[in-house]
Amino acid sequence: MKKLLSAIIAFLFFTNAFSQNISKITITGTGSINAFTFGLDDYVKLNITKDGNISTWGYDRFEARGEENYNEKLDPYVGRVEYYSQDADAAFRGKIKFIGRVQLTYFASYENDAFKGKLKSIGYNTIEYYQSYDNEAYRGNIKSIGQQAITWYPSFENEGLRGKLKSIGNTELTYYSAYEDKAYKGKIKSIGGYRFTYYSSFELYSGSMKTGSSVQLVNAIKYYARNF
Repeated sequence: MKKLLSAIIAFLFFTNAFSQNISKITITGTGSINAFTFGLDDYVKLNITKDGNISTWGYDRFEARGEENYNEKLDPYVGRVEYYSQDADAAFRGKIKFIGRVQLTYFASYENDAFKGKLKSIGYNTIEYYQSYDNEAYRGNIKSIGQQAITWYPSFENEGLRGKLKSIGNTELTYYSAYEDKAYKGKIKSIGGYRFTYYSSFELYSGSMKTGSSVQLVNAIKYYARNF
């Protein structure tokens, strides 16, 4: 009986932890990161910027119906939502504390000045950031989320690459350089083993995706490569 109970607790722990991982990364038509998306309970999505601030969050009715949410519209969440009180530290006073069962924490005002107010954890996943002494192209950006290490192209790379997401875990991302055709320079070129090509500036549908799917599932993370 004790073994069964332990197995159930472990299953619930890992299921809950997994549900709070990165579920999607949205890449714009210029190759920049629009959002890291976390899947929480009850089809709730939490979108955060590359420097660790919440951009949008809410109920994803498209996912609830088994559809792809291409327009990234989220509806208000009617479940449990709590905020830090006015007695809390000034850096996170009034910020979201709970969405459903998932707790959010933030760096306090007495911690690193560069990080105060940024997300510190989402449920079981802690978030680390690049320091002020790191390369200027990615200082202040997210360095890791839970066990996922995140790297960015440094400032000495080609201008079409610098500051863009380079890898997450063991998934590498590449981009078309600034020296390539103006219709697709800077756009995403590959994610893991998946490659993307685009119509050139001399073709009809210039800049639009020619080969490759705008949504790719790579190493348990969904990548949405927008064309805008």
